[in-house]
Amino acid sequence: MIYLFLAEGFEETEAIVPLDIIRRAELEIKTVGVTGKTMKGAHGIPVTADIELKDASFENLKMIILPGGMPGTLNLEKSEIVQYFIDFCAQHDKWIAAICAAPSILGHMGLLDKKRFTCFPGYESQAENGTYTAAGVEQDGKIITAAGAGVALQFGFKIVEVLLGKERADAIVAAMQCKNSK
Repeated sequence: MIYLFLAEGFEETEAIVPLDIIRRAELEIKTVGVTGKTMKGAHGIPVTADIELKDASFENLKMIILPGGMPGTLNLEKSEIVQYFIDFCAQHDKWIAAICAAPSILGHMGLLDKKRFTCFPGYESQAENGTYTAAGVEQDGKIITAAGAGVALQFGFKIVEVLLGKERADAIVAAMQCKNSK
């Protein structure tokens, strides 16, 4: 199971685009409403989550995804339950993916220490002991980070690649006509 956490003020593109790509890959993913069942994104688009935070469990968990956006990132970070899911993934060698401002949450938790990472410019100082690469998408171990909405496709493709392999990711790239997206 993959959980994509949504909190009021999330960046819509950073959530919906990877969600679409992951579902095309036929991976099991659920959106999790952190601040309720229905939230508005940073641009006022309402989205109804598949489940609420109280219904999320660690059973068969493979990955969590944290979209950025403001104040979505701050709302994710202040959730003790989201923090607990991040800790669980880090301690049990599960995948963690974060885009835009959301890698700052991982930085505050020390999870980017001695790791290569990327994020929205200006948030790199939130991971003082990591190595900011300024890449569109970066993977170091079981952590995937991305710079922002403009690389949401590549972020989604990278998630599929690490879970199902490059061939499956490339097939989705081709099917979506994203010739220069990897």
